Amino acid sequence: MDYEPEEEQRDELVEVVAREIQMRGLTSSAVHFLEASRPYRALGANAMLFFDPVLRGVFGGDLASASEILADEAGIELLIARLEELDEEMAWDA
Repeated sequence: MDYEPEEEQRDELVEVVAREIQMRGLTSSAVHFLEASRPYRALGANAMLFFDPVLRGVFGGDLASASEILADEAGIELLIARLEELDEEMAWDA
């Protein structure tokens, strides 16, 4: 059974996770990581066990929202797009 959050809920989670990544200065690194993990997405939620230490390091104890997004293909694509938008905004502000 695949987890598919409602669109509005997914958008909120994407925004929260993207902002957390941006605050830590990891925007471009996160985009590269997500793009590189594309072949492993078919593993779905099982891959979360592998990425758990990385996510805990980035998000601290609030792993639930990141896990939900990364377990959802559409959520990952939205997160990549939002991170790229934030990266462009930062480039224009500089």
